[in-house]
Amino acid sequence: MAFLHNWIRGKKSFAAQAQANHKLNTPISSVLAQNIADLHKLFSQTPDLVVRHFVIKQTGNQAAIAYLDGLTDKNALNHDVLRPLQFEADAGAPDNLPRVNVGNVRTLSLWSELEMAMLRGVSILFEDGRSEAAVFNTQGWPQRAIEDPQLEASLKGAHQGFVETGSQNIALIRRYIPNRELKMKELTIGRRGNALVSIVYMADIVHPEVLKEIEDRIRQVDIDAIINTGELAELIEDNPYSPFPQFIATERPDSAAAQLLQGRIVVVVDRSPSVLIGPATFSSFFQSVDDYSTRWMVASFTRLMRFGGFTLAVFLPALYIAVISFNYEIIPLQLLLSIGESRARVPFPPLVEALLMEITLEMMREAGVRLPAPIGQTVGIVGGIVIGQAAVSAGIVSNIMVIVVASTAIASFIIPNYDMASGVRLLRFPMMIIASMFGIVGIVIGMMTLIGHLISLESLGTPYGNPIAPMRFADMKDTFLRLPLWSMKTRPKSSRAVQSGRMGDNHPKGDG
Repeated sequence: MAFLHNWIRGKKSFAAQAQANHKLNTPISSVLAQNIADLHKLFSQTPDLVVRHFVIKQTGNQAAIAYLDGLTDKNALNHDVLRPLQFEADAGAPDNLPRVNVGNVRTLSLWSELEMAMLRGVSILFEDGRSEAAVFNTQGWPQRAIEDPQLEASLKGAHQGFVETGSQNIALIRRYIPNRELKMKELTIGRRGNALVSIVYMADIVHPEVLKEIEDRIRQVDIDAIINTGELAELIEDNPYSPFPQFIATERPDSAAAQLLQGRIVVVVDRSPSVLIGPATFSSFFQSVDDYSTRWMVASFTRLMRFGGFTLAVFLPALYIAVISFNYEIIPLQLLLSIGESRARVPFPPLVEALLMEITLEMMREAGVRLPAPIGQTVGIVGGIVIGQAAVSAGIVSNIMVIVVASTAIASFIIPNYDMASGVRLLRFPMMIIASMFGIVGIVIGMMTLIGHLISLESLGTPYGNPIAPMRFADMKDTFLRLPLWSMKTRPKSSRAVQSGRMGDNHPKGDG
């Protein structure tokens, strides 16, 4: 009987919800009591819904203000909205709106618009005799203070990172670019989550075809909710099967501002502490905003080390397997004897030995990330030393294998972008497998396949290998090397601009 009773209650609840959903497409009533009843039906089983009844002194009409507790700033609501309405007898605004002390007061008439507004933290005023509701911007949801970015350490740059509020993130970008050409378009995606997505760009620099492309892709997203920028990037990227990221995700406002000044587009997702930047190129993942705060020779050396680290992280374990299994004749005799002595007690072939150590390293790395910071560092350092020494003493792996794995890990840490470093960690495993099958010839095949994939890959229709493929020597001043700022007087030109004949991307950089 209890199950039947609950089922009947559930059926009634679904019927009430269906009735409320049908009400969304209708305008509100001019009767206050009817509007409050419809509001309670729309937000049924919502204990944080607050409705306060009072009399507007300016008009003498009965009214009620509704909001969701926890999403509204109660101090602003009481002092800037309720106090003027209840105690000040001044006439209303010229457009017949109630006079309050908050800006951007607007009116809505459809229940669908009111539902969306309330879920975003605003307060809504229903007045008896009016078929429109006034909406006040009194948002005040819980939020954290602006702190240092977690994934992108700042060496000589600003120590401010994005937060989970989209309006604050846009304000941080405006602090770096106080220019009227900084424009934005706001879109709402998600059938249930209703995430507010802002497309930020420099109107006089951005290429209009790229802007239209990213706007069309975001509009076509059909999903319940977007929780963070990583989900949006996966839904709008060109090739979802590529291990390489096709959008730059950053937590630093100064980095986003620098990319905007190069003609790229920044996508700000509300409730996410990072933004997306596109179109991206392969070389842009090896650049850091701190490169432009140091001497150009030091920055160039660091950037070369990053490209070298990428090569080592992808090919070093595979090269070890190929040399030991097939091409040992290229090893000097003394080193070959040392390696043979080290591997004398190892019962596994080089591929199994490498896979065992690499997977162990990835497990320790993941454990170190998930644990609290002090414990994670201890697990990473002590665990690596203890496990490596114990594995060598037990004869499971050789000393040279421990050196190769450690060098590979250090090389992957040099890459400044987390998404690119994660893709590199994944690429080394197929390289090791093909090296165990064909030796150095297999590595060459894998390298050519990788280069071909990078050349064919695109980001928002822009070649991923730009300015290397297609080759543009004028744009290579900031690719492998970071030449002096006074020598980089033009922005990098996208291939779309070259094809369409639009030369706007070649504006002087100025301070950007």
